Amino acid sequence: MVGAYGHTGGFVVKELIGRGFRVRSIGRADPLDLRGAAAVINCAGPFATTAGPVIEAAIGAGVPYVDVAAEIEANADTFTRFAGAPIPIVPAMAFFGGLADLLVSAITDTTAVDTIDVAYGLSGWQPTRGTLTAGAVSRERRDGRRVRFTGGRLDYYRDDSPLPVVRWEFPGATRPVLSGFTMAEVVTIPSHLTVGEIRSHMSVAAAGELAAAGEREAPETFTVDVHVRTGDDTRRITVTGRDIYATSAPLAVEAVTRLLDGRFRGPGVASAGAMFDARDFPLPSGIERYPATVGSAGNHRLA
Repeated sequence: MVGAYGHTGGFVVKELIGRGFRVRSIGRADPLDLRGAAAVINCAGPFATTAGPVIEAAIGAGVPYVDVAAEIEANADTFTRFAGAPIPIVPAMAFFGGLADLLVSAITDTTAVDTIDVAYGLSGWQPTRGTLTAGAVSRERRDGRRVRFTGGRLDYYRDDSPLPVVRWEFPGATRPVLSGFTMAEVVTIPSHLTVGEIRSHMSVAAAGELAAAGEREAPETFTVDVHVRTGDDTRRITVTGRDIYATSAPLAVEAVTRLLDGRFRGPGVASAGAMFDARDFPLPSGIERYPATVGSAGNHRLA
């Protein structure tokens, strides 16, 4: 377990122990000695710095690798650099990146879709120090550019205008969201599905707290609303829960459990929806799922 002493790492350690695993904690300054380990979970961001060395150590030890990276560029690097690796590698096995990928995969029965919308209705977002550090690394790599997934690929572009605010109709409530607030699903989902466009949307309340970067005092509540459109067919799945960081822990630990007991699709780099059976993958305890629907995607309008 790399990064065991961080905020998310603490949740992951607790989840591992609760499931009967023995945990070897590796800090940032410790040597990457994985001898005797069955698998490795990397919670030490920024992953632009840590993912490569930890994956190389996992390959050397012949053990599966899972991380909780939400960094778009770091995840893209992992898919590119370690394609064809002899071990299973699952990046972004977390609230951002992994959860949306599992939800999309659970309601999609084709290999190609037109558009995917993922709306995050967070009550707020008091980021951890690790989140802020990872965000700073990503902004530096982008050199002032924004990123979106359109035309079937990642597109980096310059635009200084504010992101548009849209009134998003979540089940039971309408919230203002920033449209184009791109998150890690733009890497995980198209790694195994052909998609024309992926649009991420973040609640205005969460984006504002993230920008203010105060101390984390209390966990947020969240609703994740996913719409997948293929031609005239639109499918929707929605989940609600509490604490985006704590939610990452059971996702990552369930992934490791399945990698160790053989319930995965094979070696190499793959996202959650490609590596595992999304319809069989359990949601973390405390998350409620609305029944999936086929038909109207709802009415989302500019505020």
